[in-house]
Amino acid sequence: MTAPTSPLPPRRKLFIKTYGCQMNVYDSARMADVLAPQGFVSTPTPEDADMVILNTCHIREKAAEKVFSDLGRLRSMKTARRNGQDMMIAVAGCVAQAEGAEITARAPYVDILVGPQSYHRLPELVARADRKNGAVVDTEFPSEPKFDFLPAPRAEGPTAFLSVQEGCDKFCTFCVVPYTRGAEYSRPAVDVLREAQGLVAAGVREITLLGQNVNAYHGDAADGSTWGLGRLARALAEIDGLLRIRYTTSHPRDMNDDLMAAHRDVPQLMPFLHLPVQSGSDTILAEMNRQHTRDDYRRIIDQLRSYKSDIALSSDFIVGFPGETDADFKATIDLIEEITFAQAFSFKYSQRPGTPATAMKKHVAEEIKSERLAIIQALIDKQLDAFNESCVGRELDVLLTHKGRHDGQIVGRTPYLQPVYVTAEQTQIGKVARLRITEVATYSLGAEFVDAHAA
Repeated sequence: MTAPTSPLPPRRKLFIKTYGCQMNVYDSARMADVLAPQGFVSTPTPEDADMVILNTCHIREKAAEKVFSDLGRLRSMKTARRNGQDMMIAVAGCVAQAEGAEITARAPYVDILVGPQSYHRLPELVARADRKNGAVVDTEFPSEPKFDFLPAPRAEGPTAFLSVQEGCDKFCTFCVVPYTRGAEYSRPAVDVLREAQGLVAAGVREITLLGQNVNAYHGDAADGSTWGLGRLARALAEIDGLLRIRYTTSHPRDMNDDLMAAHRDVPQLMPFLHLPVQSGSDTILAEMNRQHTRDDYRRIIDQLRSYKSDIALSSDFIVGFPGETDADFKATIDLIEEITFAQAFSFKYSQRPGTPATAMKKHVAEEIKSERLAIIQALIDKQLDAFNESCVGRELDVLLTHKGRHDGQIVGRTPYLQPVYVTAEQTQIGKVARLRITEVATYSLGAEFVDAHAA
């Protein structure tokens, strides 16, 4: 006589909208993972969803207003529901953490508010929301790491994110991350390696290690020692089948010699580094509490290039920080011209509630911010174009990741994270192919196989 089986939970459709960084992309995938045993399956649009999660970011200006705009549209969908079909609305992530009270006041139809450190509790929160009339809120910083309660991640293609570090202890004066993500926490090395092994066994060939300050990683090892990110990269490189390793986002203060030497010693560690400097002015860097100088940044780049001559760089820049003068801005332009970047991201300074910079005097006029942003973006675009043009004629190893828009087209990415399209069979997806770059398109590179038989 067979034992009775528990009934399967009813199927419910889940839609997640992700704002912001790669960490949020990772978190959204884990939310789907943790809700899957409850019967939730992904749907591509919110219109027919039984549950909608807005996984929010609080870094940029008007972040909360963008969330409220989306909530207004969801309210209309929720109100229009018929035949007893309800829509559960959840706001997750950093806006929920920072502005939960405002959300419950302005959007009382929101069912769940959950912070970025508590989403492992979503099944419990959903059950409570099913029984309760009013918002279920969980925005406390839990004492237990959420990673201890998450299921093994599901691989979706040959690339994957793997979160190894969260939180920030740097307290840059413009940034809300320490207040929304909490103190720096590093996952134990054995847990990271186990998760990476599972992803590779499922077909992943490239892993990007994530953290708010990922190079501040200091995870406990099995032998009682503490590993930095360089040591972790070396251990990951020993996993058979893992062909590529990346990491983001880094802080200049945490670029130690061991990590820089890993770029020389570990072939799987890609020669591309995102290392935000934010400004080229020592005065502004001090006001930002970045705790590094312009020369510190230059020395790091020089050392990296001495270890890995073909390394390409990316960075972040904030223009119009309070008190930024024409001379300060020129110092940033000079640094960009001196270093040269393969890509970079630039933003106008925006006030974030609760950060020290909001109380600073000498805020820069909006029109001056816009002028400076246009100048810096034109320079960055010029350097990006030059870097891409320099790749034409080169032979590069490209990880082929997915189908392109056209029949017979496969898209991949170079060691420098550039998208590349090539004519190939779908059986090539998941492989690293030697390609010759033939052209620069608007947002990608064109290529052909070096060995025609490999296509």
